[in-house]
Amino acid sequence: MRKLKAEKFANVWDALADTPEESANLTLRSELMMRIEAIMKQNGWTQAEAAKRCGVTQPRINDLLRGRISRFSLDALVNIISRLGCRVRVKIEHAA
Repeated sequence: MRKLKAEKFANVWDALADTPEESANLTLRSELMMRIEAIMKQNGWTQAEAAKRCGVTQPRINDLLRGRISRFSLDALVNIISRLGCRVRVKIEHAA
């Protein structure tokens, strides 16, 4: 019986993604999705109200809240969070 070697990852996306580029993209998308959800909860918005404010449909908000990350591009998420009055800034660092 072979022993499995335990690997350590900085985040879940590093473990699941095939490339560092894909991991970076997924990390940014998930951060934006979580921030959008937090804004919705903070304001007590229903999905319908959030959809109206975000300029998307209610089913689209449902996808976001259910974490369906593959259904959102970075562009779409930046547009959504911008409609909520937020500014997006990207911090670039050298990978460890």
